[in-house]
Amino acid sequence: MGVLTLELYAQPANKRRQEYIARYKTIAIEEMKTFKIPASIKLAQAILESADGTSRLAVEANNHFGIKCHREWNGPAVYHDDDQKNECFRKYKTAEESFRDHSLFLSERTRYKKLFELPIEDYRSWAYGLREAGYATNPKYPELLIKIIEENQLYQFDREALGALVTGENRLQYHENRIKYIIAQAGDTWESIAKEFDTRVDYLLKYNEVNYAHALQAGDIVFLQPKRRSSRKVKTYTVKPDDDMYHISQQFGIKLKYLYKRNRMSAGEQPQPGTTLYLRGYKPEN
Repeated sequence: MGVLTLELYAQPANKRRQEYIARYKTIAIEEMKTFKIPASIKLAQAILESADGTSRLAVEANNHFGIKCHREWNGPAVYHDDDQKNECFRKYKTAEESFRDHSLFLSERTRYKKLFELPIEDYRSWAYGLREAGYATNPKYPELLIKIIEENQLYQFDREALGALVTGENRLQYHENRIKYIIAQAGDTWESIAKEFDTRVDYLLKYNEVNYAHALQAGDIVFLQPKRRSSRKVKTYTVKPDDDMYHISQQFGIKLKYLYKRNRMSAGEQPQPGTTLYLRGYKPEN
């Protein structure tokens, strides 16, 4: 997908971006509830692809995701140069139609099927998964999405969609590996979580394989039960830039020592980007 920007707006970029987020966050949240696509990813893609709503496609065609016509499209279209000259792009009556078509585009195409096997709160894996599935040609596409998400705290809308901004049992979630967990919010501490869920700090530290000095960050996965020895659903995982073994173990709900053991690695060793990690079974011996 390409960004076709109109040179019409003198408004400061940061203010324009915040206004864009405020305008479309509710749509992104509702689409996440219906289609299981992270609101953070949808908003970041829309921000990037539409240049905060100022791109020619967004202004002229209400196309906020740079989605091209493809063979099945029978609706109105506009033509712009992108990867090739005079390419066909979908045109919508409203921005809301564009957001819905983006959800359908991802959920109905087999090339994006693997995205929906990822933890819905793991926006980093979704960002890399989009590139791997061929959504964009820019090799830095995942990093651009992650930067937008983290700079603007778009992950808060994922938690809102999941009902994780309220306290108590209502923010309790169930990991695909059959483990109870929550997503840490700003201000959470080990003590406050232990009190909220009637458990002990030392249990939480043990379940999450950290010591007391480990400071919680908003968006962290916090397990309320022990992690498993393997993944129930995912056999292998391709390591992304900035991944490390601990965060992978949290992402998939696997005890760190078993993740090392399955991949014939020494404790403390870190994999290189592109490495295939085994989450079930064992890495074949050379």
